[in-house]
Amino acid sequence: MEKMCFSSLFGNRLTGAIPAELANLSNLTNLVLEVNGFSGLLPSELGNLSRLERMLLGSNNFTGEIPETYANLTSMEDFRISDNKFAGQIPEFIFRKWRNVTRIEMEGSGLSGPIPSINAPLQSLRYIIISDLNGAETTFPQLNASLPRLDRVMFRSCNLIGEIPPSLRTFTTIRILDLSFNRLSGEIPDLSVLNYDTLFLNGNNFTGAVPSWILGTNEAVDVSYNNFTSTGTGESGCGRAGLNLFSSIPRTNNSGINVPCLRSRNCPARPLHSVYINCGGGNITVNGNDYEADSNQAGPSSFYQGTSWAFSSTGVFLNDDRNEDDLRPQSTQLSTNGGDSLYTDARLSPSSLTYYAFCLANASYRVDLHFAEIQFTNDDQSYTSLGKRMFDIYIQGQLEKKDYNIEQIAGGAGIPRVEPFAANVTDGTLDIHFRWAGKGTTSIPVRGVYGPLISAISIFNPAYTPPPESDTPPSESDNGITTGAVVGIVAGVMFAALLIVGILWWTGCLRRKSTLERDLKGIELQTNSFSLRQIKAATNDFHASNKIGEGGFGPVYKGILADGTVIAVKQLSARSKQGNRNQLMLIYEYPCIIWATRISVETRLGNKKKNLHCTRIAGTYGYMAPEYAMHGRLTEKADVYSFGIVALEIVSGRCNTSNWLMAEPFYLLDYAHVLKEKGDLLDLVDTRIGSDCKVDEVMTMINIGLLCTNPIASARPTMSSVVSMLEGKASVEEFFIDSSVLSSRQMDAETVKRLYQKLEEDNVDVSETKSLRSLQ
Repeated sequence: MEKMCFSSLFGNRLTGAIPAELANLSNLTNLVLEVNGFSGLLPSELGNLSRLERMLLGSNNFTGEIPETYANLTSMEDFRISDNKFAGQIPEFIFRKWRNVTRIEMEGSGLSGPIPSINAPLQSLRYIIISDLNGAETTFPQLNASLPRLDRVMFRSCNLIGEIPPSLRTFTTIRILDLSFNRLSGEIPDLSVLNYDTLFLNGNNFTGAVPSWILGTNEAVDVSYNNFTSTGTGESGCGRAGLNLFSSIPRTNNSGINVPCLRSRNCPARPLHSVYINCGGGNITVNGNDYEADSNQAGPSSFYQGTSWAFSSTGVFLNDDRNEDDLRPQSTQLSTNGGDSLYTDARLSPSSLTYYAFCLANASYRVDLHFAEIQFTNDDQSYTSLGKRMFDIYIQGQLEKKDYNIEQIAGGAGIPRVEPFAANVTDGTLDIHFRWAGKGTTSIPVRGVYGPLISAISIFNPAYTPPPESDTPPSESDNGITTGAVVGIVAGVMFAALLIVGILWWTGCLRRKSTLERDLKGIELQTNSFSLRQIKAATNDFHASNKIGEGGFGPVYKGILADGTVIAVKQLSARSKQGNRNQLMLIYEYPCIIWATRISVETRLGNKKKNLHCTRIAGTYGYMAPEYAMHGRLTEKADVYSFGIVALEIVSGRCNTSNWLMAEPFYLLDYAHVLKEKGDLLDLVDTRIGSDCKVDEVMTMINIGLLCTNPIASARPTMSSVVSMLEGKASVEEFFIDSSVLSSRQMDAETVKRLYQKLEEDNVDVSETKSLRSLQ
């Protein structure tokens, strides 16, 4: 083993820390651990591998600082640590002692700035790719050494301020320069002496006029999102192809016009209330809406204008050597399987993508973003399923989603997902921005597959009612209705309306509503009523992608009202006996509950005790204790079981019986036991909680949930004991019973599932409940 010189574990599912024993492989020259689940600190012992030339650690979960002992890796040529969770600053020894280094990649690594100065001659250095650094603002790094082969330089989103130093002009070999999304200011120095073919200066605070050397070059240059006083292209010019001036000058007088070429746009006399775009595809009609084609190929620096919208695309894939990037991926699998035509193609960008709708009426809009991951697979037997795409979503300049992962949210590759947002338009314009922040894989299925991807965009005003085709009232000479006739019609309609109201009151219809209002009077609740049209608009006509759960009452959908309020809509099922009107719906505010609130709710639930006996089994599948489902005994121990299910749901943020993990209905409780056997119970925790929780509190909650859901009622704790555990007055461990003692008394899980399903379907009395034996 000591003679091993090459070790590659690329694209596996390996977890845990790197063993320090790797340092015993003294002849090791290549260590490739990309795209795994490795975590923990990097072993300092690896600094003894004096012959190591390549260390590729990207797309893992490494933490801590880069060990100082790695300064001894003087043979290092290729060092890649993107998409990790490192801490501390970029080590200076990388640019001082690694004299043979040719490639450095640190995109979304977790490290902080500043970028160290380069004072030592690095004769082989070609690629410096650094992005999305943490830490404070810092000035441009000093480049004072001889770097004769420098080809690609990226300092994107590195918190750089101040001016670009004129000394950058001396590195004439630079072919790709990306300084985007910093806060660089002042006027851009003359960089025309560089041998560049792509230059990204977008997302800064550059002032003055756009330099003439940029306007005159034939190469791709992006200077969008800056503060220039003049573009030099005139009032109606967009510049040439490859020169992106989108939003390059500030908005004036709140006009919404922040890109020169849109000044000459011809908006219709009546403002628009909807815009539909088929991103990356052709013209198509879906659900009665005409989606406009967005089939322009685009390039490294592109601006394209449609009928009432435009897009700006920025970036190149830096870690591949393809001459042209394909920014319109297509899904062969979806199209051949009869998939939704909105999702068979998409628009992709290596760095930044902005869609800009204009000519809109000032109002509140719903923005539906249509996603489907079409570049990865669901094949667990192949490394291509390990691809992970993450990007940020901004609406009207506000960050709405951080590290958005299409495949994870949708539940797999090739599965459509609609994300609804609310947006207010006050100046006739609306912008939707997607940005890659260095997270996710960059090498699956091939190198250069990452960045924001969008399938379609729907923008519409839910409260808007289209007017009749003509708003001009006819005159008498046009065979119209006379004024006298209008008065007569109005009077007749008013009389008819009063007559109908009287009849409704007499028959009791209106009195029932008054009775309901009287019953609610004095209750300290914020109640409101909504029209069916409002609810359909909020839930996208109860679209399946907005369904968040289902109980005995019926399905529950997530929705967004026109004012941006997020709601949950509980819709009465036709077979439910819990309501008396088939069109009844309940509307709740949809809360985003942090961990502190979740645990507070669970302590309050724990204080409620019940000791009930029922003559009829009624409940939601997955929450009934086994003894209640079989015998109808609703005791405190049955309540404890239901409480345990709720505890696991609070921790995981998922429904106990939803099809969220498997192809068939599967218990959250079953999954918790699987994770317990693997020793990975923390994998149950809702990722949306993030670092908001304490591990010991979470583990307490999970273990309480497992205790309470013991299939043997006598083995469950009392609710008073549960409260003591939640309050920290008692240890969870002292309530656990040796599982081997209970193993012979465990009932068959599949049998219980079938019983629950039968009860849920029939909702029968106890006297009619079939025995377990008859169900087997």
